[in-house]
Amino acid sequence: GGAGRAAAGEHRRLPADMPAAYVAECGSCHTAFPPGLLPRDAWARVMAGLERHYGSDASLDAALARQIEAWLLAHAGSSRKVNPAPPEDRLTRAAWFERKHRRVEPATWRLPSVKSAANCAACHTGADRGDYDDDRLRLPEGASRAQRRAWSD
Repeated sequence: GGAGRAAAGEHRRLPADMPAAYVAECGSCHTAFPPGLLPRDAWARVMAGLERHYGSDASLDAALARQIEAWLLAHAGSSRKVNPAPPEDRLTRAAWFERKHRRVEPATWRLPSVKSAANCAACHTGADRGDYDDDRLRLPEGASRAQRRAWSD
């Protein structure tokens, strides 16, 4: 039933108590990911390395960093789906992410309207709400004819 599906998708939801600073700071460069998509240890490492955050300096004021980290750790994922942490703590390298996106051509990630796999909102219209339902996908702007065909299969 529906209850099992709701529980199974819980890791993708954005908690109601999401700090505005999380969206403002983290969501300014990439999707403000639901914290349930990574385990606690991965979030702790991400927050400890903000000065070298995947090639960018994403340093925050210490108090703000503590607030965001506490919220991420409180809502971190604990299911088998998110454990163990993906390589380099990158959501886009997680086994579940790669499985769900295996048919996306590498060129799609490089489209100007997409830029990277971390830009979930390029295709997932509800990403800002933690809604990644396959029924609400949009083809990214600039997709080729071949990409359009693969998309509709």
